[in-house]
Amino acid sequence: MLTPKHGKITKRDETLLRVFKWVPWLGFFLLTFPAPILFLLLFITATATDTAAVYLILALLTLGLGALVSLLLVILVFFFRRRWLRNLRDRLAADGITASEVIWFTAELTSAERKALTELRTQNPLLADAYQETLASRLTASRIRQRAGKELLRIERRINRARSLSGVDTGTLIGDLQADHDRFVQLKSEASGRLAEAKARLQTIEAAASRSLNQKETDLMLRRLNSAQDQLPLVLELAKLEHQALTESQLAVGESDPESRD
Repeated sequence: MLTPKHGKITKRDETLLRVFKWVPWLGFFLLTFPAPILFLLLFITATATDTAAVYLILALLTLGLGALVSLLLVILVFFFRRRWLRNLRDRLAADGITASEVIWFTAELTSAERKALTELRTQNPLLADAYQETLASRLTASRIRQRAGKELLRIERRINRARSLSGVDTGTLIGDLQADHDRFVQLKSEASGRLAEAKARLQTIEAAASRSLNQKETDLMLRRLNSAQDQLPLVLELAKLEHQALTESQLAVGESDPESRD
């Protein structure tokens, strides 16, 4: 059995992801439809009325049971896949999240971040790379801050338990726990600062992308307006010539009409 490398995506991980993607659909069709289709064919080919009724009942019964079993399978695979992905993300984040690994942390992105990343990938690949790199920093800082907060709660509970002990010298223990507490407070503070910097950088990239798009749209509209303005004198001249030709043709028709001459 292959042992996953620490903090790296393996072929086994990619294979399991494909399995989790297709197993629910394959299981649904294989568990739901084969037996009902078989009994339905037997129902169509049956010659006796009683036998046909039995086959029809079996077809409906197996269809319902198959759908129920397949639904349970989908739910089971969903929860197992969710747990596997959570463990995989923890393993990847153990040595820091890289830009190429952001795709595995889509569930931890906000809806605005997912939307911005999708738009940048189609409109500006260079900014998309910078945005994805910053997302990796944001995810790493968020996880460090969250983990430091959990450790602080554990250390505070240990300090309270140590202080509640009576008849025992717990000064050294409390001093060590307090040192750990101070260290995690500093770590949480530093992670919060890195998180704020990453969020500010994300907004800067989004603003730059929006500014670039707005500038492109504005330039396009200005070019169309200038083109329309350049064509306006020509359009007016053609309209004037058309009006003159129509007037001259009307005069010519009037002069050639005998009744108009009388």
